[in-house]
Amino acid sequence: MTNPNQMAATSSHAAEIASGARFGFGANWSRFLEHLDASRIQAAERSLQQMLGLTTLEGLRFLDAGSGSGLFSLAARRLGAKVHAFDFDPQSVACTRALLQQHAAESGAARGDDSWRVEEGSVLDRTYLASLGDFDIVYSWGVLHHTGDQWTAMDNVSRLVRPKGKLFIAIYNDQGGISRWWTAVKRLYNRNALARLLLIVLYTPYFIWLRWVYRQLTGRGKVERGMTLWYDMIDWLGGYPFEVAKPEAVFRFFAARGFELREMTTAGRTGACNEFVFERVREAAP
Repeated sequence: MTNPNQMAATSSHAAEIASGARFGFGANWSRFLEHLDASRIQAAERSLQQMLGLTTLEGLRFLDAGSGSGLFSLAARRLGAKVHAFDFDPQSVACTRALLQQHAAESGAARGDDSWRVEEGSVLDRTYLASLGDFDIVYSWGVLHHTGDQWTAMDNVSRLVRPKGKLFIAIYNDQGGISRWWTAVKRLYNRNALARLLLIVLYTPYFIWLRWVYRQLTGRGKVERGMTLWYDMIDWLGGYPFEVAKPEAVFRFFAARGFELREMTTAGRTGACNEFVFERVREAAP
């Protein structure tokens, strides 16, 4: 039987996309999966290992909050974690489930166990989140700033980390006026089909050609975290809702909730994501 709350969330998601209030992240991810190969999966695994400071996730409970393509759910499972993944976007859920089926033997699905579960859910739904229990690792990369209520989403995921557990998130860097400009661009992209086409034509020379040349000259090759230049551009131009935060604001927010910073990668002066790995060392202050 279909969950009524899930049906309502799916209807809400579709309505928001139709009205231009939300970008269809899942549709973009489904096209990206056509380019997913072993090297991108391995890059995702290395990203988790490096930032978490762990070579294996064997025996750990891993939450992928906003699973997108499902790439990092797969990477965590391949590293040995027991994975629970969810996303608000039905197409993202379908992407994650498709990866589970493609890698059934290594994920445990072939044996019918629950080593990798995929559901539709919202990081803003505390009732749903409370039903999940707690986790050794909560992972939400580039997700919380697209919920429309970033700080509530950050608070919600913090509650899911068990003592001595880790929280790995990435939040867009606050550039002040430039960030407000990009908010307007993203809103326009989603609300006007002609403007969407013009923005793609306008920004392709920078996002695709110049970045490709730069990567060839520097030997950096593929986009980090397994993405492609094209789908990375579409995700950036369309990614709405859109919120930002300064690194120090994120640090103070989680420090007040009993976390200590263990690893960080900043975006410098750019509008890219600042990455944080926090460890829960105490209960949140009242």
